[in-house]
Amino acid sequence: MITTSWSLWRRIIALCAVIASLLVMIAASATVTAAANRTDTTEVMDRLTPALVNAERLYSQLLRQQTSTRTFLLTGRESDLDAYRDAQLQEQQTLAETERLVSDEPALVAAVRDVGAAMARYRSEVTDPLIEQTRATGPDPGRAAPTDQARSVYTAAANRINVLNRALDSRRDDVAGRVRGTGRVLVLLLVFAAVVVVVAGAALALLLRRLVTGPVTDLAGEVRRVAAGDYDYEIRSSGPPELSALAEDVDTMRRRINAELTDVLEARRLIEEANRMLEQQAAELTRSNRDLEQFAYVASHDLQEPLRKVASFCQLLQRRYSGQLDERADQYIGFAVDGAQRMQRLINDLLAFSRIGRLTNGFTDVDLNKVAADAAAQFDAQREATGAEIVFADLPAVRGEDPLLGALFSNLIGNALKFRHPDRAPRVVIDFQRVGGEYEISVADNGIGIEPEFADKVFVIFQRLHAKETYPGTGIGLAIAKKIVEYHGGQIWIDPSRREGTLFRFTLPVPDQTAESAASPSPIEESVS
Repeated sequence: MITTSWSLWRRIIALCAVIASLLVMIAASATVTAAANRTDTTEVMDRLTPALVNAERLYSQLLRQQTSTRTFLLTGRESDLDAYRDAQLQEQQTLAETERLVSDEPALVAAVRDVGAAMARYRSEVTDPLIEQTRATGPDPGRAAPTDQARSVYTAAANRINVLNRALDSRRDDVAGRVRGTGRVLVLLLVFAAVVVVVAGAALALLLRRLVTGPVTDLAGEVRRVAAGDYDYEIRSSGPPELSALAEDVDTMRRRINAELTDVLEARRLIEEANRMLEQQAAELTRSNRDLEQFAYVASHDLQEPLRKVASFCQLLQRRYSGQLDERADQYIGFAVDGAQRMQRLINDLLAFSRIGRLTNGFTDVDLNKVAADAAAQFDAQREATGAEIVFADLPAVRGEDPLLGALFSNLIGNALKFRHPDRAPRVVIDFQRVGGEYEISVADNGIGIEPEFADKVFVIFQRLHAKETYPGTGIGLAIAKKIVEYHGGQIWIDPSRREGTLFRFTLPVPDQTAESAASPSPIEESVS
C-alpha cells in the first residue's frame, strides 16, 4: 500500500459523489420514463379504451335504429319508434364523447365525424323516408324488406364504424407498446440502480478494508510489538494521511515513553545507588548514635564524677583558704569553681538537648493551661523578687509529651524573665489562635528584645548575644525549645513586628478529634503575679 495525498475522507467523498451522480442520473431518467409511462397509460386507459367501447356502442345504436324502423314499418305504431329516437340521442352523445376523447388525434377525429356523417346519411336516405311514407299510407310488410340501396347505405355506415374501430385499436396497440417499453426501461433503471448500490457498497467495503482495516490491523500489530517490550522498534504505517499521522503520533509517543523510560531506569539506578549509600550512612549513623549514647553515658557518669570532684575540692580550697592567701590566689580559686560549675551546667544542658525525641513515652493529650501553670510555678521566687506578671489565656489541648512541652514553656518564660528591661516589671503574655490545621501559640514579653538580624541566631546551640557576666546561662535554652517544637511537628520563630520586648510564636498541630472554631477565642485570662 502506498500513502497518497488523498485523505480517507476525501476518497469517501469522491466515491459518494460518483455514486450520487449515477443515482441522480438514474432517478432523472426514471422520472422522465415514469412520466411518459404514466401519460401513455392514461391515454390507453382513459381515452383510447373508452373510445373503442364507444365505437362498439355506435354499431349497436345503428343496429337499434334499423330494428326499430322495421318494427314501425310492420306495425305503424309510434311507440315502436321510441327505441329509434333513443338510439339517435345516444348516437349523438357517443359521437360527441368519442370526439372529445380523441380530440388531440386529427385522424381519429375525422374518422369519428365520418361515422356520424354515414349514420346521418343512413337515416336521411333510408329510415326517415320509410317512416314518413308509413305514416302517410300505413304499415306495409313489403316496405320492411331492405332494398339494395338501403343495404348499401347501411353497409357504408357499418364500414365507417369498423374503420374507426380499427384505427382506435391500432392507436391503442401503439400506445400500449410504448407503455410496455417504458415499463421495461423503468425495470432496467431500477436494476441498474440496485447494481450501482451493490457496487458502491462493495467499493466502500474494499476502500475501508484497503485504507482502514488493513492499515489499522498493521498498526495494531506494530503497537503490540512495542507494548511487548521492543521499545526501539519504529512504528510506520501505510494508507491514508490520517492513519499515517496517527502512526507518527504513536511513534512520537513511543519515543517519548522510551526516553522517559530510559530516564526512569537511570533514576532507578541512581535511587538504588542512593539507597545503598543511605543504608551505609544509616549504618554509620547507627554506629554514631551508639557512640553518642556511649558518650552521653560517659558524660552523665564518668565525666561528671571527676568534674564534681574538681568542683568539690575547689570549693573546699575556697572555704578553707579564703583570706589566707593573697588576692590573686582567691581570684584563681574562684575562676576554677566557676568553670567547674559552668562545665556541669553545660554537660547537663547538652544531655537534655540530646535526649529530646530519643527517650519518649509517646504522645498523649496535654492541657497547655496546666503546662503553662506548672512552668510559671517554677519561677515563683523570681516573680516575687522582680514583681513579674505571667498571663495566659484559655489555651487548647494538644497531642504531645507533657515533660517536653513543660520544658518548652519553662525555657520561653525563663528567657523572658532573664532578659527583662531594667526600667519596668516583667510581663509575659501567652495566647493562641487557630490557623488552618494548627494552633499558633504566642509568648510575648516586655523585655530588652532581640534585634531582627539575630532572630535566627538565637535558636542555634551555644549561641549567645550577651556576655555571661551580664546574663548568665549556657545559650542552649532556645535551641532546646526549637528542637521540642520541631519534634512535635511545628515551627518556632520570632515575630519582628513586636516593637517592645520579644514575641515568640510557635505552632502545634490540631488533634484530629478536636473540633474547634477557626476564629480566635475570647481570652479568659489567668494571671500569676
